[in-house]
Amino acid sequence: MSTAITAPVDRLLYKPEEAAEALALGRSTVYELMAEGALKYIKLGRARRIRRAELEAFVAALALLPHR
Repeated sequence: MSTAITAPVDRLLYKPEEAAEALALGRSTVYELMAEGALKYIKLGRARRIRRAELEAFVAALALLPHR
């Protein structure tokens, strides 16, 4: 009996909770970033989704912030 191992799906859209996990941030922090406009999202009906490209852009912008 063989079991096929499948690779995880590379998501294009993330729920805020999934984005929080991917960014290693809290869920409420992600919602705050969305409200501030620091993390762009799209609305599909009542649902909010964050594009993978927006997550990558957010992380790339963090590298540009001055260190204290």
